[in-house]
Amino acid sequence: MDKTLPNLAEAVSGIADGAVVMIGGFGGSGAPIELIHALIDRFLATGSPKNLTVVNNNAGNGHVGLAALIEQGMVAKLICSFPRSADPRVFTERYLAGQIELELVPQGTLAERIRAGGAGIPAFYTPTSYGTDLARGKPVEEFDGRPYVRELWLKADVALIKAHRGDRLGNLVFNKAARNFNPLMAMAAAVTIAQVSQIVEPGTIDPESVVTPGIFVQGVVEVSNPAQEEDLNRANAVYPERAA
Repeated sequence: MDKTLPNLAEAVSGIADGAVVMIGGFGGSGAPIELIHALIDRFLATGSPKNLTVVNNNAGNGHVGLAALIEQGMVAKLICSFPRSADPRVFTERYLAGQIELELVPQGTLAERIRAGGAGIPAFYTPTSYGTDLARGKPVEEFDGRPYVRELWLKADVALIKAHRGDRLGNLVFNKAARNFNPLMAMAAAVTIAQVSQIVEPGTIDPESVVTPGIFVQGVVEVSNPAQEEDLNRANAVYPERAA
């Protein structure tokens, strides 16, 4: 029942080549920067994992976090809502060069596809994207005189998420807006790894405050002073650091 992991390297050790990986966050809010960087470290040391399909709200910024993951050539396909954000140069360059595939999904639809994956709902209908290129090739049905596009669930092999506190059983609480996609992704993945600022004993967290129950979490690793993507980018950080 104790789901604590000793370090970040152990936390990402089970992610395989070709895996579908959901990464929490809304921009930098709730993004598990340290878990992503640990995955890069593993790739640089072993050459694995590669050919990943990543599900995220956006395409990363600067040269840290998700952008750094893409820059290392580890991501074959990105499923996201906002490939254009504050500083998406890494994704943009690789996409224009034909080195990464993009599946563009409206934000509300992305959230619902992930939620459906966690709830065991294979498909649902939405009016969003009807009549646009995003609906091309998708089944359309009419309900109450209005056309709806059929969308499929999204599930993942692994979810990497960030929470504020977690107990040894995997119960999680989030810090304000850092909640965003993280709870949905925890439900939609076969294995969920959470980095938390503090690991506490079971019973310390008020059950009424638990957002993600431990049943959806397979591993918890403590990162007591997590980095914030925006702070790193303001400092022009690059991961991994490049030799002068």
